[in-house]
Amino acid sequence: MSELWILVGATSSMARAMARVLAERGNALILAGRDMDDMAATAADCELRGAPYARAMLFDAREPATFQPIIDGLDDRIVNAAVFVGSMPPQAEIDAKPGLIDGTVIDGFSGPARFLQMLAPEIESRGAGVVVGVGSVAGDRGRVGNYVYGAAKAGFHTYLSGLRNRLTRAGGHVVTVKPGFVDTAMTWGIPGMFLVATPDKVAGDILSAVAKRRDVIYTPFFWRYIMLIIKAIPERVFKKMSI
Repeated sequence: MSELWILVGATSSMARAMARVLAERGNALILAGRDMDDMAATAADCELRGAPYARAMLFDAREPATFQPIIDGLDDRIVNAAVFVGSMPPQAEIDAKPGLIDGTVIDGFSGPARFLQMLAPEIESRGAGVVVGVGSVAGDRGRVGNYVYGAAKAGFHTYLSGLRNRLTRAGGHVVTVKPGFVDTAMTWGIPGMFLVATPDKVAGDILSAVAKRRDVIYTPFFWRYIMLIIKAIPERVFKKMSI
């Protein structure tokens, strides 16, 4: 029997790229997000590519009532999940309106974590299953340009580390993905972008990491070395830098 993948934040260009490959491999799909029309189109495409079924289901990180219907819709397949949810208001807007912090943290950390906490028993009961959590290199160090977004992703990274520790004991696995700049709606129009990856590249790296049961990956790979350098800068120097 094929496996079932839940793609949370399925309207993300990274999620769509991953959905296409998973469908071609014969996996069933639940596409979870807010734009039902967009996901319905993706679902139809995935079924044409070979998915036994592809369902569009409502998921809103800020509305926990949308979580349980997804759990209730699971069949007896091995269930996997990949979480692409997040929002990144410009830091200047957050500085002007501190209330925006709440939504940023819910979208990037607490909402996805709450959903995965509900999903974890399903993976444990099946004795197998993979969770992919898409974080960000921004979570590796607080930077003046996006430290609220980075804090949300840092929290998500820590949560995924603990979830990995838990699910490993039941035969499951968790992959933490830290992308650099990716060509998505979240990054369009942001000045100073460089070394921008395609969504297809990121999706390929994710699926390779799943196959190899990697714990933490940077995508593209060279971001690991970029972040090693950034993290090694002494705080007394780093706090004066605008990177």
